[in-house]
Amino acid sequence: MTTLLVIAKEPRPGRVKTRLTPPFTPEEAASLARAALADTLDAVARTPADRRVLVLDGSPGDWLPAGFEVVPQCAGGLDQRLAAAFSGCDGPALLVGMDTPQVTPELLTVSFDACDAWLGDATDGGFWALGLKRPDPALLAGVPMSTPHTGRAQRERLRAAGLRVGELPPLTDVDEAPDAEIVAAAAPRGRFAAELLRLKAGATR
Repeated sequence: MTTLLVIAKEPRPGRVKTRLTPPFTPEEAASLARAALADTLDAVARTPADRRVLVLDGSPGDWLPAGFEVVPQCAGGLDQRLAAAFSGCDGPALLVGMDTPQVTPELLTVSFDACDAWLGDATDGGFWALGLKRPDPALLAGVPMSTPHTGRAQRERLRAAGLRVGELPPLTDVDEAPDAEIVAAAAPRGRFAAELLRLKAGATR
């Protein structure tokens, strides 16, 4: 049974995308986060899978499409929360966050025939996707998160376990305002790009 996991925060002002403020207000940053999450969930919904699970910090809203199970994030650091997300999977699983709305079903459709794991590097040194043929929380617990070397550390953990690691293309996370421009240009027809354009148009009036 193949599972697609999305780990996310409810897009509420002051709780998401705080590094976008300034230049954006907390409300504007939350609207960008909502658009990014909606784009991500749409891509996941269009990707073949047996299960689609949203691992959520907060409560679901009208941005959640049909076909997703919703489970709460556990307490603890990001490594613990990611490990817990995988612990609920029986069979191969691929996990992504809400920071790469330019993701596509083609990128998310991976095969575990020749690989035991998949890793997609983020351009800030982290990773945007992690796939495990046999999910094991020990493959994540203790990996230092949110550093310029997180992706490398996670790859080393996987290889130290003897896993064959496939590489997904690197993507840019939406963390700061310049990132938002890069991501919108990569997916100009998405909700995120449209929302960024709307906010920029409002700022020039």
